[in-house]
Amino acid sequence: MKTSNLLTTVSLTFVMLISLNVNAQEFDQMDNSTMDRAYYPSNAPKRTFEKSEKAKKQAEPQIRVTYSRPAKKGREVFGKLLKFGKAWRVGANESTEILFVNDVTFGGKEIKAGRYSVIIIPTEKEWTLKLNTELDGWGNYGYDETKDIASVSVPVTKSNKEIENLSITLYKVSENTVNLKIGWDTTIAEFPMTLK
Repeated sequence: MKTSNLLTTVSLTFVMLISLNVNAQEFDQMDNSTMDRAYYPSNAPKRTFEKSEKAKKQAEPQIRVTYSRPAKKGREVFGKLLKFGKAWRVGANESTEILFVNDVTFGGKEIKAGRYSVIIIPTEKEWTLKLNTELDGWGNYGYDETKDIASVSVPVTKSNKEIENLSITLYKVSENTVNLKIGWDTTIAEFPMTLK
């Protein structure tokens, strides 16, 4: 009987020590620039709520962009915070990544399904978007232009209203063309890609 009580006491003490150790672990601070995702089609994350199999099939994700959304906070963004002609990770924190579920054509090149990092070279009048094979980077520190596989340059347009947080969306332009639209401050750029 005494041995049983001793084992119970030792077991409880062990569990309490493990609990104290687990509770002692700290959570990381929340990022100032929250992470977000853009999908094509836009209802892809909610496809399980679709009632018909056809609607579920139409909502299957084809493209996903994962990025962090820095705020303008009264700063002059383009030309000041982000230098013209310099590589930008399209957001904050980790490098922005795009996932193609199927092959696409981008910048006249056939791009295989997979994950790629997105780099923008902004100028006053146009942005060049580069797809790069280097993944899981932080900022532009690991950017290696020799790993670029495709690029597209497009003119920028001005937004009628200020866009406080960097925003990305994907939308259908025609039967097989999807635009990747990026906006921040009062600048917008749209990059076309063709679905296979």
